[in-house]
Amino acid sequence: MKSLFCCSFLLLLVCTGYSQQIRYQVSFNNAIHHEASISVTAEKLPAQPAVFRMSRSSPGRYATHEFGKNVYDVSATDQQGKKLVINRIDGDVYEVPKHNGTVTVTYTLYANYADGTYAGIDPESIHLNMPACFMWVKGMDKAPIEITFNIPAGNKGKIATQLYPTAKPNTFTAPGLQYFMDSPTKIGDLFIRDWTMRNVDGKEYTIRIALEADASAEQVDNLAERTRKIVSEAYAVYGEFPDYANSTYTFLMSANPFVYGDGMEHRNSTMISSTMQTFNPARLMGVTAHEYFHNWNVERIRPKTLEPFNFEKSNMSNELWFAEGFTQYYGELLLARAGLKAEQNQLMTMSGLVNTKTNTPGAKFYSPIYASNHAVFVDASVSIDKNNYSNMFTSYYTYGAALALALDLELQTRYGKTLDAYMQAMWKRFGKKEIPYTITTMQETLAGITDAGFAEQFFTKYIRGHESIDYGSLFAQAGYDLKKANEGKASIGLMASKNDQDKLVITSNTQRGTAAYLAGLDIQDEILKLDETVVKTTADINAYIDQKKPGDLVKVTYKHRGKENTTQVTLQENALLTLVPFEQSGKTVTDNMKKIRNSWFTSQVK
Repeated sequence: MKSLFCCSFLLLLVCTGYSQQIRYQVSFNNAIHHEASISVTAEKLPAQPAVFRMSRSSPGRYATHEFGKNVYDVSATDQQGKKLVINRIDGDVYEVPKHNGTVTVTYTLYANYADGTYAGIDPESIHLNMPACFMWVKGMDKAPIEITFNIPAGNKGKIATQLYPTAKPNTFTAPGLQYFMDSPTKIGDLFIRDWTMRNVDGKEYTIRIALEADASAEQVDNLAERTRKIVSEAYAVYGEFPDYANSTYTFLMSANPFVYGDGMEHRNSTMISSTMQTFNPARLMGVTAHEYFHNWNVERIRPKTLEPFNFEKSNMSNELWFAEGFTQYYGELLLARAGLKAEQNQLMTMSGLVNTKTNTPGAKFYSPIYASNHAVFVDASVSIDKNNYSNMFTSYYTYGAALALALDLELQTRYGKTLDAYMQAMWKRFGKKEIPYTITTMQETLAGITDAGFAEQFFTKYIRGHESIDYGSLFAQAGYDLKKANEGKASIGLMASKNDQDKLVITSNTQRGTAAYLAGLDIQDEILKLDETVVKTTADINAYIDQKKPGDLVKVTYKHRGKENTTQVTLQENALLTLVPFEQSGKTVTDNMKKIRNSWFTSQVK
C-alpha cells in the first residue's frame, strides 16, 4: 500500500502540473544543547519578495503561541549557495526581497519543552510538533513537502509519524502545509505495538503505538491491550473508522520524567505526553480515549469556524463545547464501557459534570458558545495579569461534557436513543463527507433524529442560552437521586491560605452569588477573625464554619489594602451535588433504568 500511494501521489503532481516544492533538512549536531539546524528550500518562487515565517498557532490549540521566539541564526542562500539578503520584518516573519526563484533559509531552533504543542530535542529523544519547529513560505500552502531527518549519534533512530514514508527511511512527505503542520514526529528509542482492525467496508487499518518510556515488555503489552479496548469502543459509537492515510493510525506516546503532560489530536495520529517517574499504563487511558475519539469529532466532524486552520493567529470557534466538550464526555464514557473505569468512579465524574453546569458562574450565566469563544485566551495561552474567570468562564471541556450528559439522558428518556445516535448522524452528514458544520446545521441534525421542536428548544435554552438543566428529573429516570452531598452543612464561600508574609489571605476571586461574594469579600483580603475567634489557618476557618448552619450570620474582621474592616456574612448551604443509586434508599430500579445504565457501564462492541 505504501508504494502504491507514492506512485499515486507522484501521478497526482504530474496531472495537476504542480511544480513548486518545499524541502526541509533537519540536523541535530548540537542536540546535547537542545538545538536543531533546519533548512527549508522553496523552489520556483514567483518574482516577488519571498516571505518565510514561523507559526503562531498549532492544530488542536486555539490560542496564540509565540513559536518564533526560539528561532535564531537565520540566513538565506540561493541554489548555488550564494548568500541572499534576508530581513526580519516582524517578530516571527522573514523576507527575502530579491532571488532567482529558489531560496534556502537556514536557522537554529531551540527546543526543550516536549509536550503536545511544543518540541524537545535531546541526543536520545527527538520530539517534534511541527508548528513549533518549522518555518513555512507564504503563498505556498498547497505545495508538496519533503522532509529529511539526519539522526544524531546516540539516537536509536526509530521514527514515528503520520507523514507519508518514502523509499528512504529518514525521508517523508506531506501533500501540503496543513497536513505537514498536523503531523507530529518522534525519533528515538520507541516501543512499537500494532494490530489490525477491519472496517465495516472490509478495509483493514493498522493501529499503532509508538511509546517512549522506561517500561517492561509486559507493561507495553498491557498498554496495547487497554488501548485496543478503547479503540473498539470508539469504533462502536460511530460504526466505522475514518479513512486513515497510509491505512494507519498512530498513538505517539511519551511517558517519562522528561516530558510535560499534554494530549493533542491529529488527523491520523495523536501526540500524548505524561510526566511519569514510574511507568503506569493506567494513567494514560483518559487522555488516550479523549484523543482517539477526536479523530472523528473535530478532525473530521469539524466546525466551519476552524476551516481552514490559520497558523498566523488564534482560531476562535463557536463550537468547542461540542468538539472538545462532547469528546470529554465520551473520553470518560469509553473507559467505563471498556471496563477500564469503575461504575462508582464514572458516577463521580457525572456528578462533577452536573456541578459544573449547576454551580459554576461561567455555566450559570454564560452560554457554551461564549465559553468556546474564550478559548483564544485560555487554551495554554500565556499572560501575567489577573482575570475573573471564576465568575465568567467555565471550561468548554467540562461545560460541553455536562451538556452531552444532559442530551444523552434526554435522548434516552424521550426517544429511546443514546447520544451515540447523534454522533453517528453528525458523522454521516459532516465527518464522513468532510463538510464543516455550524450551530444551525448541528441543530438540524439533532432534529433529524428527534423532532424540530425538541432540537429548537435544546439549542435555544442550552447552546445559544444558558438556562439551568433539571438533572434531578433526568437522573431519576436512570435510577439515581441527585442530592446535596453535604446537606445541612454551612459554607462561607471563600478559599484562603497563608501568603509569604504569614498572613491568611483569600487566594482566589470569590464566586458570584456565594456568601463571601455577597458580603463584599474578595481576593487578597486578609482574614483576621470570625466573630471574636482569631483565625490563622485554613483549618481554623473550616473548624469555625463547621460549627455553624446555613443562614447563620458571621462577623468577619478583615483587612483590605491594609485597612481593617468588618462585614456580616450570611452562611449558605454547601451546594455540592452527588448522585445516589436508588438501591441505597430501597427504591425499585426498572428495566428502562437498567437499560440507560447499561449504555454507560457495559461494552457496546457488537
